[in-house]
Amino acid sequence: MRTIGRQATEWLAAAATDPRDCKRQWHEESGVAVLDCGRFWDVLSVPEELGALALSALLRIPQAPGPVLADVVARRVGFFLPPDPAGRWVGTDVRYLGHGAWVAVPAPHRASGRLRWLVPPDGAGTLFVPTAVEAALQQALGTLAARAAPRRRCPVCGTRTVGTRLRSGGRSR
Repeated sequence: MRTIGRQATEWLAAAATDPRDCKRQWHEESGVAVLDCGRFWDVLSVPEELGALALSALLRIPQAPGPVLADVVARRVGFFLPPDPAGRWVGTDVRYLGHGAWVAVPAPHRASGRLRWLVPPDGAGTLFVPTAVEAALQQALGTLAARAAPRRRCPVCGTRTVGTRLRSGGRSR
């Protein structure tokens, strides 16, 4: 385990402009370093409830997972994906962090303040396959929509949804 942790630390720190400074920051009081996206990986950030359901689905497929970072204060989950210069991810409250963006991360296998690894880096550079993440997010959104149906509100943005309601006797309003 110690070797995997060291490899994960080296892999994650390699994304920093100065990997030694990155590791030093992880040992300071905040325990967090700010790393550049777009070179080794991009990050897809989604609302916590959606991300947790998608992660659950992703962990059920026979494929090694990529890193997943949670911000417990902002209530967001970030999936680490291969760099995509086009960054075509679109959706309500979906944030894609690619080239030119930065992400704050704790050291692998460690929580720091508001940041927690749900799946820490494995040291081998394993990342999620974007199509698998997309499918898992669609499945999670369907689950959230089904849960919200009785409330008649969109699970992501909270706006009222339109739908027919049956009254007793089977007639629609």
